[in-house]
Amino acid sequence: MLDPRLRLVRANSRVDGVETGQYLGRRFTEAFRLDDPDGVEQFMKQVLAGEGPVRDRLVRGRLREIPGDRDFLVSAYRLDGPDGPEAPAMGLLAAVVDVTERQRARARDAALTAVRDAVGGSLDVAATCRAFADALVPGFADLAVVEVVDDVLRGADPPVGPLPPGTPLRRAASGRCDAVRDTVAGGGRERPAGVTRRLPARTPYALATTDLRARLVPLGPGAPWPASDPDAAHVVAATGAHTLIVAPLTLRGAVLGLVSLYRCGATEPFDEDDVSLAVAAATRAALGIDNARRYEREHLIASTVQRRLLPQEERRQAAVDTAHVLLPGRDSGCWFDTIALSGARTALVVGSVPGEGLQSAIAMGQLRTVIQALSGLDLEPEEVLARLKETADRLAHERAALPPADALQGEPLSAGCVYGVYDPFTRTLTVARAGHPAPLIVGPDGRAVALDVPEGPGLFSTDSALFAPATVTLEVGSLLAFCTPDLLSGERAAERVTRALARPGRSLQQLGDDIVYALPDDTRSAGAALLLARTGTVADHLVATWDLTPDPTTPATARVLVRDRLQEWGLDEDTVEATELIVSELVTNAVLYGTPPLRLRLLLDSTLTCEVHDGSTASPHLRHAQTVDEGGRGLFIVSRLAAHWGARHGPDGKVLWTEQELPGA
Repeated sequence: MLDPRLRLVRANSRVDGVETGQYLGRRFTEAFRLDDPDGVEQFMKQVLAGEGPVRDRLVRGRLREIPGDRDFLVSAYRLDGPDGPEAPAMGLLAAVVDVTERQRARARDAALTAVRDAVGGSLDVAATCRAFADALVPGFADLAVVEVVDDVLRGADPPVGPLPPGTPLRRAASGRCDAVRDTVAGGGRERPAGVTRRLPARTPYALATTDLRARLVPLGPGAPWPASDPDAAHVVAATGAHTLIVAPLTLRGAVLGLVSLYRCGATEPFDEDDVSLAVAAATRAALGIDNARRYEREHLIASTVQRRLLPQEERRQAAVDTAHVLLPGRDSGCWFDTIALSGARTALVVGSVPGEGLQSAIAMGQLRTVIQALSGLDLEPEEVLARLKETADRLAHERAALPPADALQGEPLSAGCVYGVYDPFTRTLTVARAGHPAPLIVGPDGRAVALDVPEGPGLFSTDSALFAPATVTLEVGSLLAFCTPDLLSGERAAERVTRALARPGRSLQQLGDDIVYALPDDTRSAGAALLLARTGTVADHLVATWDLTPDPTTPATARVLVRDRLQEWGLDEDTVEATELIVSELVTNAVLYGTPPLRLRLLLDSTLTCEVHDGSTASPHLRHAQTVDEGGRGLFIVSRLAAHWGARHGPDGKVLWTEQELPGA
């Protein structure tokens, strides 16, 4: 009971074991040594003035005979005199309930809830550790340090405890309250995230990773172990830490790391109940770190597979300059390719298999291998994608037949691809696409447009629509940009890309860099691929073309023309003789079985290409003639003399072609 001046005039006999007689006559705020005495006096005066009672106001203070901060629920009621509420009050009836332990239990529950909410939402080890530290500071600890075994961060499996002294530990995250942050910043060195230390022997840290049990460690001047760990001793001295909880991050007997929690200054010391909470929180964090570690390891494997399945070097093309940009990220299925085709043509390919992990990288490698094989058959772009989709359908069927527990059995795959062929002699680009953005074309004048090509179904989709090509004639020096969808998604993304491509006087590599600089951050984290190509023509002095008449003397004429031109180019005699024989057989085949017009073309590049065109669509077949046969050995001879040969068809007939490797090319 308090008088009108808020002095204690009567109290129950004991408060938490302390005689209350010694508090009589003192002001209420002096007896309980409140943190906010002015605020408490203000609401008590309002109660005295008749503004109504106050119930269960939480205040913080200390009792003179009990060390440490306490939490109190204070209620105050006005005591009216015999003259009623209109007269001045006789005093207050105050009820004070010590709820320190209840508040501590609530704080522990709140801290554990914060850990459960914060940890596990990221598949990044550093982000998981940072979220764990932030969840514990400042609500539960003043300073938190999370360290992970260095080999674990490098992709190795966590070692089985106990950890030997000297094991490298890398600081993954730390958190500190404002008071500790100001202290460290003002007077001492701070160990930032990413630094490594070796587990010091004969310290609480080493003991916790030996028996895999958390421990409560008082920090005082007489502690013997800080001499073995100068860094920890400095932290204790700089922050004024008085108690430490050190808990191992363990999972199924394996040790992933260590968490150290400190309380400093005037904060209440840790107790055994806090150790139980630290163990529960460390268990949750260990599970989140292990999940992130497993994901990062799988992502590392997938990224390695992706890099090994992509072109390992720039391939020089006859009439096209190319450059590429590959942004690593979550998607492991982005790919690009430039494929040299017969007749100095070049196939330009970009595709993507959205998704994270090894299965996307494997699917990407399978599709890229198939499209390389199909391109060697001299098929039109729409035929290539149709055959590629058939292969993708078979892969999807095989994958669906796997048992549910198989690692490759997961979400259904999806994929897109754009395939274009550039012919430098006609300066045409023919493109087909399967669930993928159309390429961008920038003319020599800097005007950028997207090629108008119908979009076909995605490679793993159930859509059975046909693929339709589009053909455009390009000016020499035109720029082509084949992009994965992520580069063109988002607000004004296409505008940023086209604006970067339209800058004159830039090399292809510089243009690729400019596009990357202009991308938003979320695109770079997802991963993307970009293939740039600048078109050209084959130099006239490296090409020889003759229109021939289909008569019996034409093969002999062709041999003479070829010999003269190859000698003019300075090729060795063995190559000249082999080429004469190849041309003789091809021209003879065209004279006997083809239809006019008949044309012969030689192309000198890193290889020597011979092409014979006629108006027939019938393709010859390689035969193995019997001993008594008088014919049937022509293509067999050609296949032995040439490194590659084949036939491609067009609207005006077919072309038989060969490629010969040149010594010293």
